[in-house]
Parts: sequence; structure tokens; C-alpha cells
Amino acid sequence: MIAIVEDEEMVRTALERLLKTSGYPVAAFVSAEAFLSSGPLREVRCLIADIRMPGMSGLDLQSRLNDEGCPIPIIFITAHGDERMRIRAMRAGATAFLTKPFDRTVLLEHVQACLELT
Repeated sequence: MIAIVEDEEMVRTALERLLKTSGYPVAAFVSAEAFLSSGPLREVRCLIADIRMPGMSGLDLQSRLNDEGCPIPIIFITAHGDERMRIRAMRAGATAFLTKPFDRTVLLEHVQACLELT
């Protein structure tokens, strides 16, 4: 399953639609907290997460997953990223860091790469 954690409804819905029409099983969440409380995280083979969200940020979510020994490949998406943030995310194990708006084909290529890792 591919999980989407995005607080903006329009972006979350568009990502969910894109992935579903591409044949992927998808679950979408409005926050990192909702994702973490959703159940077995081991079923998630790829996580697409926004960096800046109310409550727990995408980077905080990544840190928590790493601390819990849950190595889910993460693709970060953001409208407000900078180089320092990208480096931090990548050093912590992110597989990609995409700036909104991003190319759908590029996102799908990164999703496929994540799925090949698991």
C-alpha cells in the first residue's frame, strides 16, 4: 500500500486519484498523527508526505518512524522547502524531495523506485 499524508485536501485528493488510476492501492491521511494511529504500518511500502503540516511535520514523522525501526521509503513533497530541509530529509533516509508543483511522471517514477526497495 502507498500512504499519503497531506493536509491540503485538493492535493491529497489529486495524489490519491493519480495513484489509484495508476493501479496502486492507496490510503490517504490528513495528518501524520492520523497516519500513525491508522494501524499496521508494516503494510505501507511507500509514504508520500508533505513537509509542513499542522501538528507533526513530515520531518517529525520521518524521525519517529526511524526511531521506531519502521523503514518506510518516504517521498517528501513541499511548497516551502529549502536546501537545508532537503539535505536533512535525504540524510535521514528520504528517497526523494519534490517541490510543488511537481511532474506526475516524476512522482510515479519515484513511487516505483520505492516499491522496488521493499
